[in-house]
Amino acid sequence: MNEIIRSLKNHRSFRSYQKKDIDERELEQIIQSVQAAPNWINGQQVSVIAIKDAERKKRFAMLSGNQRYIEEAPVFLIFCLDFYRSYLASQIENTPFEVSGNIDTLLVGATDVGIALGTAVTAAESLGLGTVPIGGIRRNLNEVITELNLPPYVLPVSGLCIGHPAEDPGLKPRLPKEAVYHEEVYQQELKPALENYNNIYRAYLEERSSGSKSGTWTGAVASFYSKQYYEGIEEALKKQLLPHSK
Repeated sequence: MNEIIRSLKNHRSFRSYQKKDIDERELEQIIQSVQAAPNWINGQQVSVIAIKDAERKKRFAMLSGNQRYIEEAPVFLIFCLDFYRSYLASQIENTPFEVSGNIDTLLVGATDVGIALGTAVTAAESLGLGTVPIGGIRRNLNEVITELNLPPYVLPVSGLCIGHPAEDPGLKPRLPKEAVYHEEVYQQELKPALENYNNIYRAYLEERSSGSKSGTWTGAVASFYSKQYYEGIEEALKKQLLPHSK
């Protein structure tokens, strides 16, 4: 097993950080790695905004649902799908700009952000740093857009805390391979695999919490998707990706 695969398989999310800054040269390497990541048509539809100021980190922690580790991390990166540069390219070339109203725009931008964020996680971990993605950046999306002074065609998708880990949370058990990997066609009979994983997941929670927590993976996921989790997403999408629709 090579070092990259060993690092990938050893991934964990860190939610507690030492009071220690990240070397700017290391942050530069992380961003350079992000810029080298694959992207659709070489359009490079991602922008990354670094939040380092303590008061601003506190503000984004609040907007993300009072997630204190945003405040603890020396750097909080916000990954945005970004078609503003494409819009400017269309202006320079005097061509139509057909991004608005095209649902594929959202798929392309979100995919590119996912690849970029995963690349940043891998790069950070290769430097001995810890990370945790923050989907909560979408909890108050319009306020985040305002705080970041985003132009049209730019939308925040995920945040990422980066810092020196204060404690090791341990590896979290993943779904069995047969629930994730398929050959030729999708195998739909997954309930036995999920029920078996529930037993593994419950044992993990109980061991990690010394018996104070219990539950199943299906229970957690079903609860999450039983309601709309974040409000205002559609409004923010229209505002940023359909700026002339008002």
